[in-house]
Amino acid sequence: MIENTEKKFKEKYLAGEIEFEEIDDYSQEWGFSDTEMTLREYLGLNAEEEDAWVSVGDEALQELLDKQK
Repeated sequence: MIENTEKKFKEKYLAGEIEFEEIDDYSQEWGFSDTEMTLREYLGLNAEEEDAWVSVGDEALQELLDKQK
């Protein structure tokens, strides 16, 4: 399980430590965890990124994140 002290998905992705597709694993882990964090907090996303992901899809989120690399 991902602990609060560990980097979140966004940090790891921007650092090039993981592939974007691992967002699915993180989402699944969040679903099975007993965390009080929202999925957005768990992934380390901001509101704009979450909105793009939910309303448009993975490609939109990946594009926003890639601009920050």
